[in-house]
Amino acid sequence: MPNDRLYLDHAATTPVIAPARAAIADALAAWANPSSPHAEGRAVRSLLEKARGDIAEALGWRHDVIFTSGASESVKIAALRTRIAGRAHGATEHPIVPHAMGAGSRPIPVTADGLIDEAALDALLDEGPALIAIQQVNNETGVIQSLDRLAPRIREAGSLLLSDCAQSAGKLPLPHADFIAACGHKLGGPPGIGVLLVKDLSTLAAVGGQEKGYRRGTQDVPNAAGFAAALTVKPYNMAKLQELRGYLDEAIESLGGVVIAESSDRIPTITSYAIPGLAGSSQLVQFDLAGIAVSAGSACSSGSMKASPVMAAMGLPDDIASSFVRISFGPSTEKADVDRFIAEWQRVRDRAVSRAA
Repeated sequence: MPNDRLYLDHAATTPVIAPARAAIADALAAWANPSSPHAEGRAVRSLLEKARGDIAEALGWRHDVIFTSGASESVKIAALRTRIAGRAHGATEHPIVPHAMGAGSRPIPVTADGLIDEAALDALLDEGPALIAIQQVNNETGVIQSLDRLAPRIREAGSLLLSDCAQSAGKLPLPHADFIAACGHKLGGPPGIGVLLVKDLSTLAAVGGQEKGYRRGTQDVPNAAGFAAALTVKPYNMAKLQELRGYLDEAIESLGGVVIAESSDRIPTITSYAIPGLAGSSQLVQFDLAGIAVSAGSACSSGSMKASPVMAAMGLPDDIASSFVRISFGPSTEKADVDRFIAEWQRVRDRAVSRAA
């Protein structure tokens, strides 16, 4: 790609950082199968277990770590195999969650600021034990759910909490959940590797094979090593990114834009804006032609150009829900990048106003 392009879609995938690439290269030299009993296999097994331990330590997790192909598979394992009958999920979850939880899963509504409707959650918990899926950070708006307050209520009701932490792992302290899904490619690690953190393995049905019998298939040791390296380095300066996000929010507002979920607690790495009356898909094309990569929501569904279920669940007006774009920062994002985006955003806005006149 041309060197002058500006990448502001890190919530979709962040470029693999140098320490992760080095760890992958080193692990590729150990080519044996980690399940083989011979010396070569045992050597690779030690690399896998070191990566597992490094990830647990970096995330402050004292329980089991199951390697997967990514957060989506992690969610699917928990959704399909948790030993509890009921299922419910937040209305603004990543698309994999309602898909994996199944048609019988009850959606939990959110308020206009994107937070779980706690009265609705309490009513649902009164109906009996269930697996409750609530993400820590929304992938389109950056809204942080109040899981420190919700998790004890879920546990006291005899239910279990599954939290999609793809956007927060390595950036925020993890919630006290029973299952946590995370992946490498959102934080400077490689794509194709993730983890399911499990508080109590007895709550999850085993299938035999690798990963203590909870996931079949040869483990991807090089990518596990790269994931661990990215987490260990901790490349995100969250205080700096918080300042940049606030600076960008203020600039967009001053230019007449709408900040989505402005009043909510949001992660510094993700923010969304709307230009009422100008379709998000049109904005994407204009920014791309100007050399700036942004998105219109989840990378798993934005290509469909359908209205965002997240915005609909928040009850946003159609002219806002259809006209937003998501900007997401990475470890290398600087103020000059933000200034470049602001200048281009103003040009996009001015063209829209001129055409409407």
